[in-house]
This record gives sequence, C-alpha cells and structure tokens, in this order.
Amino acid sequence: MSVVRTHRTRLAALGSVLIAGSLAVTGCSSSSSTSSSTSSSSGSSSGSITSPTAVPSLAAQLPAAVKSSGKLVVGVDASYAPNEFKDDSGHIQGMDVDLAGAIAAKLGLKADVRDSQFTAIIPGIQSNKFQLGMSSFTDSKDREATVDMVTYFTAGTSMAVKKGNPNKISATDLCGKKVAVQTGTTQADEIKNTLNPACQKAGKPTIPNDGDKFDLQTDVTNALVAGRDDAMLADSPVVDYAIKISGQLAKIGDTTDTAPYGAVVAKGSPLTPAIHGAIQSLIDDGTYAKILQKWGVQAGAITKSVVNGAVS
Repeated sequence: MSVVRTHRTRLAALGSVLIAGSLAVTGCSSSSSTSSSTSSSSGSSSGSITSPTAVPSLAAQLPAAVKSSGKLVVGVDASYAPNEFKDDSGHIQGMDVDLAGAIAAKLGLKADVRDSQFTAIIPGIQSNKFQLGMSSFTDSKDREATVDMVTYFTAGTSMAVKKGNPNKISATDLCGKKVAVQTGTTQADEIKNTLNPACQKAGKPTIPNDGDKFDLQTDVTNALVAGRDDAMLADSPVVDYAIKISGQLAKIGDTTDTAPYGAVVAKGSPLTPAIHGAIQSLIDDGTYAKILQKWGVQAGAITKSVVNGAVS
C-alpha cells in the first residue's frame, strides 16, 4: 500500500516507463493473520533501544477507552523487511514495530502489534480493530480522505532485478516485462493507472496483468529470486534490505517519487494529536534516530512530523 504499503509510493511516468523497486526476502507463503505483543526493542539489528519514559501531557490526550486498556493495538503487514517482518521464531519485528513500541511508551501504554494483510489494516482502523496502523503507508490525499496520517519517515520507490540483470531490464522501460508487486500498493496502482497507459500510448506491449500481484511482499521477492518475474517494485528501504539479505538481487535505476510514510489513525480521532505528539517527542529526544540507525534506514529520517501533510 492506493497503497506501501507499500507507498506503498507513487511512481512517475517519464516518457516511457520510469520506475524502481525491490522487496523483502524472507520466506512466507501464507497470508494468515496472527497476533503478537511486542515492545519497542524487538529486532535483529545491533543493540536494543531503551524504552522512552511516558509524557504525562501526551498521555492525558488519550481517549478514555485507550487509556484504561493500557495498550495500543497496532496493525502491521509483517512481510515487509526491514520495516515490519517476522524472525525465525515468528516474532514480529522491524523499524515500524520499534517505533510503534516507542510511541506507545510515550503515551504510557504497551504496544500490541498484530499481523494483518496490508489491505485490511485501514478498514481495521475504521472499525476500531486497530488503533494505529504502522506498516509503511505512504501519506496520500486519497488516504487522508478516510483516515488521519501522521508522518514519520520518507521513502521512494526502487526497482530490483536478478543480479547481473540477465533479462536486460531497462529502468526506464518496463513495457512488456513481468513485474512483481504487492497487492494494494501504490506501485500496483501505478502500473495500472500510469505505466501501462504510457506503454499503450507509445505503441508498446503493456506489463502483463497490470503486474504480477501477491498478498505478501515476501512472495513478491521470492517470485523475482525464482525467476518467475523480471523485476519487482517496492519502497526503497525494502529493496535495499532485500538486496542485502538475498545476495541474489540488484537495484537498477534511481529511487523515485520520495514521499512521507504516515502512521494511520481513525479520521478525526482524539488519538491523532497524541500520536503526533509522541512521534515528535521521539524525534526530539533522539530515540527516533536510534531506532532508524538500528535498522539501517536513517536516510529516511525526518525532523518534523505533521498530520495529513500529503501533497498528492
């Protein structure tokens, strides 16, 4: 994820077809939804992050039902390493998971992080199944029409191919190529709404089936590694991590269409200003930077969080 998730971002059509991307590499084949409680210091990167102290003025902003529960229920699609994924024991971890734990701590709560299909998270926010969505959602005007988005990171779209680019894929022309994407992401939308119309206008074959779509990002990556697809598109930190972990992929082209990620909260909820304050507090006290450094994604750091700051 209209998505990554993925964005989860918007791609631009530049002449022929300009894109970039790659996704996560761990092997997961089902889309079952499981539940997992986590703290702010989960993860497979170096060191743990000290849980921040609660800020009474922020905790005072919480809706009574949330405060009395003592927890913040967070929806993630745990197939998008290094942002949100499962370790070998099935524990949910990643940048977004650590940030969710730290946000909850700032509010005097514990994070209850639950795995979900990406496309079910925003409906889950609207139905109060989740109170917060932290799953690499690109902040967009479309999303802001139905939920609040509190910015906390920036990412672009990248493209990955097999190492050595055996199929001679062009980063500027995907017409006629098999491209793997995650269902419900902006990358999937862009193939259908921007890239394939550009191919048709140029008199070229389109990307088959408007992209080879998978419910899980891990399955997207596995399809490329197995050679079933020619390329994959995903958010830049996900592509970088997939390349590092798999050892079988390479990035081609530039990272495009940088845009903010937004933490998802119910539209007009009194929880929105509390989440916004918690994120800004984490940025100001240095906890945020430590979490990003832990996962090697500090290039996407922001200095100021805003509510509903999408430009498109």
